Amino acid sequence: MTGTFLGMPAFPQAAARAVRDGQLRANLRHATHTIRDKRARAVAELDDWAQLRAAGKAIKDHTLRHLDRYLVQLEETVTAAGGTVHWAADAEEANRIVAGLVKATGQSEIVKVKSMATQEIELNEALAAEGITAYETDLAELIVQLGDDRPSHILVPAIHRNRAEIREIFAERMAAWGRPAPRGLTDSPAELAEAARLHLREKFLRAEVAVSGANFMVAETGTLVVVESEGNGRMCLTLPRTLISVVGIEKVVPTWRDLEVFLQLLPHSSTAERMNPYTSLWTGTAAGDGPSEFHLVLLDNGRTTALADRIGRQALRCIRCSACLNVCPVYERAGGHAYGSVYPGPIGAILTPQLRGTASPVDASLPYASSLCGACYEVCPVAIDIPEVLVHLRERVAEQGGHPLERAAMAAAGFVLDHPAALTVAERLAGRTRALHPRRLPGPGRAWTDTRDLPEVPAEPFRDWWRRNRT
Repeated sequence: MTGTFLGMPAFPQAAARAVRDGQLRANLRHATHTIRDKRARAVAELDDWAQLRAAGKAIKDHTLRHLDRYLVQLEETVTAAGGTVHWAADAEEANRIVAGLVKATGQSEIVKVKSMATQEIELNEALAAEGITAYETDLAELIVQLGDDRPSHILVPAIHRNRAEIREIFAERMAAWGRPAPRGLTDSPAELAEAARLHLREKFLRAEVAVSGANFMVAETGTLVVVESEGNGRMCLTLPRTLISVVGIEKVVPTWRDLEVFLQLLPHSSTAERMNPYTSLWTGTAAGDGPSEFHLVLLDNGRTTALADRIGRQALRCIRCSACLNVCPVYERAGGHAYGSVYPGPIGAILTPQLRGTASPVDASLPYASSLCGACYEVCPVAIDIPEVLVHLRERVAEQGGHPLERAAMAAAGFVLDHPAALTVAERLAGRTRALHPRRLPGPGRAWTDTRDLPEVPAEPFRDWWRRNRT
């Protein structure tokens, strides 16, 4: 993974700023509660939801165990259907491949379907450096692009914006990117949607090259799948002459029968619908139907490193439904930008440190961006045990070594807890000196007590109380 969002402060500092933004918190609270309530009703309609969830987990685990075999099969079937497969070990290689393919067409503009993989590798920025302009066509991504902003949610990238803010962005910035917003534009959802439709229509009709991601890839037939709700994906996938899809290697599923499971899990868990309004599938190329040239860029960018981690690899089961974000009390208050990654919320807290490593302050802080309440695991449609992975990654960060005083304190605590006699003495000493205890820790401990008080020490240890009252 590249330096997307790097340069931002670590999560505690970024979240501290976010929680002081009353408008942001109001926007997030309204949106996440609305989505989670709709999802709960949609899932309740299915008597076999638990079985579907178990099936999705099993299919993903099986595929990840045999990922090498299914990726080779996918390459064979895509090639047989008229497509071309490219392998990208990292973001730099993927960006170089896509830029080269676009340049080969002689075009300097592309249209894009919403794709987290291309955001992950900062494709838009890489193309801009080569003189190629990328136009986002998903409504929320358009808002983010026009506002010179960054996505803050997996499903609803502009969740941190309200209607008044969106109207202002359209009125002020649309003209610089193409067709201007209509005069007298209000913040009515219908008017905002119509302004976006008119703005994007001219781009769809003149586009020669499109870039997409994919929700799934079927190894059995070489078929790629995009699910979306607005129709912009259908336009991007069918009108241009050249289609380039950048997809993470973990998105492959073995067969069409497996795909059927996820086409139930994803819409119910993300948009709270029985099925997505638009489910687009394409297999290679066909004369007179859709793009005449298709390229698939298979992206690693840290995924095989995550795959090698027995506990952490379950993050690769993620189908990007965003259900975990909508129930997370931390995300609801801090928002997506605080995570310093294109993948926010609980899933981002475990996926990003595995893709990017934990060397930077931002990535080392992410496993701690959770209360470990477990709500994310309960709603995950493929049963990713996010709290388990968070604790696992916290161990990894701790092993990197912290402040010398912190390491000394942990070593002393380990000795005391391992020796009952020493623990007894420490407890009695703490009780007798309780009036002298500070409310805030000094040095490296200050970060812990900046947001919480130290617990009050009782006057006597529990074991002394027990002997005195229960012997």
